Amino acid sequence: MLSYQHAYHAGGPADVHKHVILARMLTVMLRSPRPISYLETHAGRGLYDLASAETAKTREAHEGIAIANLEREPLGEVLANVQDTFGNTAYPGSPAIAALMLRDQDDMHLMELHPAEHRALSNNLPGANLQRRDGYEGLCATSVPRTHQTLILIDPSYEVKSEYVHVAGKVPQILDTHPNATILIWYPILRAARHEAMVDQLSDLAPLRHEISFDLKDGKGMTGSGMLVLNPPKGFDPGPKRLP
Repeated sequence: MLSYQHAYHAGGPADVHKHVILARMLTVMLRSPRPISYLETHAGRGLYDLASAETAKTREAHEGIAIANLEREPLGEVLANVQDTFGNTAYPGSPAIAALMLRDQDDMHLMELHPAEHRALSNNLPGANLQRRDGYEGLCATSVPRTHQTLILIDPSYEVKSEYVHVAGKVPQILDTHPNATILIWYPILRAARHEAMVDQLSDLAPLRHEISFDLKDGKGMTGSGMLVLNPPKGFDPGPKRLP
């Protein structure tokens, strides 16, 4: 949805969950000398200010990054580098995490349809391969060398109720283009439990399901965060089912 802006949720517990797993995945894949192609469907702006009016309005970061212990997490080193460069209230989105962890021989392909978010992403990651288009179409239209490891992050806003089923329907198409890709699918856990239909539909493709629970906004918002993992590399461990 073009009305969605991730800045309201930056650094929240769901963000930390997603980014901890992403950084852990990249750490494992970087052990191989094979280049990595990183692709993302809903990139956002890439860099956030936790002192902004948007994050102050929701205060989700106070329940996430403010209380997380990242001392032993790969994400902790990325966050320290970002804050050394941009200040203590800076927080990296997934594109910035990937950009800081990837090597010269690796590449990125980022899709972001929202015009303001795309402009901000262009400013925050100059020189990155950005596409202002539907993320799923972008994935299916982007080819990567067969010799590369491929990592795909799918993390829509799910503001539209049908997005869960939409994601499940798109995954086989994406695998047609990237059959050996490792795919991370993030989803929010709400009381309505709409994510269960998506999880059930993808259960054969993504047997690895990692979820955490939390009490956000006195139970009026998300009750947890989930990640499905398709084709994880050997040695990948998503970690304990709680915030670090």
